[in-house]
Amino acid sequence: MTLARALDADQRADALQHLAEGELDVLVVGGGIVGVGAALDAVTRGLKVGLVEQRDLASGTSSRSSKLVHGGLRYLEMFDFALVKEALEERGLLLTRLAPHLVRPVPFLYPLEHAWERPYVGAGVALYDGMAMTGKYDMGVPRHKHIFRKQLARMAPDIRTDTLHGAIRYYDCRVDDARLVMTIARTAANNGAHVATRTKVTGFLRDPSTGSGQQGRVVGVTARDLEGQRDLEIRAKVVINAAGVWTDEVQQLIGGQAQLDVDASKGIHLVVPKDRIRSECGFITKTEKSVLFVIPWDQFWIIGTTDTAWDFDLAHPAASKTDIDYLLGHVNRLLKDPLDHRDVIGVWAGLRPLLKPMRKEGEMGETTKLSREHTVANPVPGLVLVAGGKLTTYRVMARDAVDHAIRDFAATPASITDRVPLMGAWGFEARTNQRVSISRSSGLDIGVVDHLLGRYGGLVDEVLALIAERPELGEPLPGAEHYLRAEVLYAVTHEGARHLDDVLARRTRVSIETFDRGITAARPAAELMAEALGWDDAQLEDEVDHYLRRVEAERQSQLMPTDQEADEARVKAPDIV
Repeated sequence: MTLARALDADQRADALQHLAEGELDVLVVGGGIVGVGAALDAVTRGLKVGLVEQRDLASGTSSRSSKLVHGGLRYLEMFDFALVKEALEERGLLLTRLAPHLVRPVPFLYPLEHAWERPYVGAGVALYDGMAMTGKYDMGVPRHKHIFRKQLARMAPDIRTDTLHGAIRYYDCRVDDARLVMTIARTAANNGAHVATRTKVTGFLRDPSTGSGQQGRVVGVTARDLEGQRDLEIRAKVVINAAGVWTDEVQQLIGGQAQLDVDASKGIHLVVPKDRIRSECGFITKTEKSVLFVIPWDQFWIIGTTDTAWDFDLAHPAASKTDIDYLLGHVNRLLKDPLDHRDVIGVWAGLRPLLKPMRKEGEMGETTKLSREHTVANPVPGLVLVAGGKLTTYRVMARDAVDHAIRDFAATPASITDRVPLMGAWGFEARTNQRVSISRSSGLDIGVVDHLLGRYGGLVDEVLALIAERPELGEPLPGAEHYLRAEVLYAVTHEGARHLDDVLARRTRVSIETFDRGITAARPAAELMAEALGWDDAQLEDEVDHYLRRVEAERQSQLMPTDQEADEARVKAPDIV
């Protein structure tokens, strides 16, 4: 069995104690993909590292992406060749070395509406593959192939081929983004980082001796333990803020001239049953405002995305009926049998943190024209801000932020995260080869074993140990039969889940993979969590009630025609702490 430190209540208490004592080398603020990546990068260089997150890991943008690890084919048209090459290298690294248990290849069809598109798109996809093959790491996916009309009709029977001139098939990768974030955080913690969720930064500590008045060097933060309801000071030689779309709010806390200007661009996604679209591949096409993806997702399809400015609540972006109609309208142009609202199982909205040139107050910009490249800034001594970028290139962003943060430190080793596999990567291939024997010894169906291997990799033995001790945990979770009861308990005992939302929306995807959005599964899951977290009956009822109110608020928001009305409906169900 793989022995690994768990993210649990004891680990959190220990982390808070260490954060409040002594001085860290690096404190990271933000538990999204870039924040956890920075914590892992810094701690594996031998630095003393802490990370705080005001809600759950990946509770913002990093659990609401398109679930793709990709080079960004559309950025070739923008001539962002360096960005595409970098992203393709990171795709290969994640797929073949860092997280082979979480990242997997997915074939996509690019439908060709005009004959002239074949040489044009074909050249772009050939360049895309060429960049991947000549990168630093293994490509990890098959090369592209030209598909003609008859082949397309066989591969994707539900796509309208009468007006198409065939397609081009190419490969990118998919990932459960929230699980990737949690796994990186756990890897950082296992290397010595002190990770504390539900800990909100309330201000910055300044050293007046290094400047005039309140303009001295940042030497840490003040923070609030939202669960224990206590305040603490966390001292650090340097603070890295990886707040994403909250970057502007952080810059307000320091009271200085803003160095970064970040736009929040909303992208929504729909989940529909796999049997509603017969196709061997996903597909991608351009719309007038964004790119349309149809992504294979186990028993489902993910359809996305939109790209519109969002000026409302950053913690709870809401999808409107207009957004949903927009996606359905565009995907139905490709389908013989159109989808409607009754086919939609799940919906989510996420915010992209897009950098833009600093502009005067009141001026507006179009988010669709902004680059996804990241920027690292140093607005005041002791504070580093990192913003922009995308999920695929998180490791590069994290490395650059840490490089910038420690540039005045004494000799510190260079980043090694390209050689640090994430937890679960080690042993994944061996346990996959042993899947039949695992099925026999555990009594679980081979399909269930494959499901567990694709979520836990080499750590599957930890889940199996729970089932061996309590066989009833090997049964499906009521209302979400594609997950086991053991996975709910494991989310609490090993993966840092503290609330029902954490389990149903992020550690699993029950909230978007069931027609009732997880309502049936809520109470059975909460009862399993209560055992591990020591909830009394009143707290258990509060957790279930909050989840049901959240689902209802989301459903109501998705009936509203405008963003403002959708936001007003969604914020009626605030977070529970």
